[in-house]
Amino acid sequence: MSLEKKLIRILSTHPNIQRDLELVTSLNLPNAYIAAGYIRNYVWDYLHNNTNITALNDIDVIYYEQKDLSEETERRYESQLKTKIGEYNWSVKNQARMHLRNNEEPYLSVEDAMKRWPETVTAIGVTLDPDHNLSIIAPHGLDDLFSLTIRRSPNFQDRDYYIARVKSKKWMSNWPKLFQVDE
Repeated sequence: MSLEKKLIRILSTHPNIQRDLELVTSLNLPNAYIAAGYIRNYVWDYLHNNTNITALNDIDVIYYEQKDLSEETERRYESQLKTKIGEYNWSVKNQARMHLRNNEEPYLSVEDAMKRWPETVTAIGVTLDPDHNLSIIAPHGLDDLFSLTIRRSPNFQDRDYYIARVKSKKWMSNWPKLFQVDE
């Protein structure tokens, strides 16, 4: 079984994934995904046989729209999501805008932006295809996710920030089978 199929099978056991993805889909955002910790943490819980889902700081929703780079638009989407599912702290970010925050050249797509995220295991997203099946985006692949490896993304240059971020997240405490590769 491919890692993508394995991920879809695992995510299909998530009690809220279909509901959450349908809600995000209802916003009609171009190239929209639920990404990062929503995926990563659930898989790590699964691989650690945790019976309870680890609480998330936020639910990352990403999309790509060059015509409207307004943070106000992102906040409006967050508010719409919060109105429907209030127990989540929704974080909606247009990846066409994020290069400005990161002081980089413009990103060409959601996938291009994700390549620059700090860790390979964070750069994973899920969406619904036209038939409402789960579809995965993972520009660095899924090997690190399933081998429980934390690794700095090859396109993320700030090594000190990466190390501080991993330490502050306390992932190694929450999921003791994880190991970090320092490069």
